[in-house]
Amino acid sequence: MTDSLLYTIAVLGGTGKEGKGLAYRWAKAGYKVIIGSRNAEKAQATAAELNELLDGKAAIEGLENLTAAQKADIAVLTVPYSAHKDTLLGIKDALQGKILVDVTVPLVPPKVTKVQMPPAGSAAQEAVEILGEGVQVVDAFQNISYEHLMQDGDVPCDVLVTGTSKAAREEVLKLVQAAGLIGWDAGPIENSSVVEGLTSILIYINKQYNTNHAGIKITGANGH
Repeated sequence: MTDSLLYTIAVLGGTGKEGKGLAYRWAKAGYKVIIGSRNAEKAQATAAELNELLDGKAAIEGLENLTAAQKADIAVLTVPYSAHKDTLLGIKDALQGKILVDVTVPLVPPKVTKVQMPPAGSAAQEAVEILGEGVQVVDAFQNISYEHLMQDGDVPCDVLVTGTSKAAREEVLKLVQAAGLIGWDAGPIENSSVVEGLTSILIYINKQYNTNHAGIKITGANGH
């Protein structure tokens, strides 16, 4: 791949909180960012909102999901779990030969504080089954709150990155760093079941302790 700052990143489902927060961070870091949505007008409105927030220093574009995926070097999926499968089926061909960062968590309302993993093991493993070997799937960013992403400055939480290849994980770890976050290579895609499951635990902690931005931090390891 080319220098990572020349990447075009499509944040699919980017009109939601998590997608918006990630798009904000990457655009601020100098990446070309596309907001994707099922509704192009909604995507354009979110792109305009973020461009205004960044004082015109970014050129975020808003497009329908398929077009956004076609134009992207790396796609980031931030849709609710209920839309996960259908969205992937709609963009499958456009993602071949690319990296997909899956941020989806298999939350099953109303019991979102209870870990409920799908038969494949995780949402990311479902994505692998749907997309096939032509797409490198990486699981990341599930445990960083929107409130942290939209604040400038350091974020006191870490990002665990699992994926189908070490090379793909390394590329996504660059995006983690560019977003001003600390990332850890957490191994193969099978480990994504633990990473995604942590989200329900963090939601429970948020409710139990009256907060909205509980996260995780890796201690006792060198390298950061």
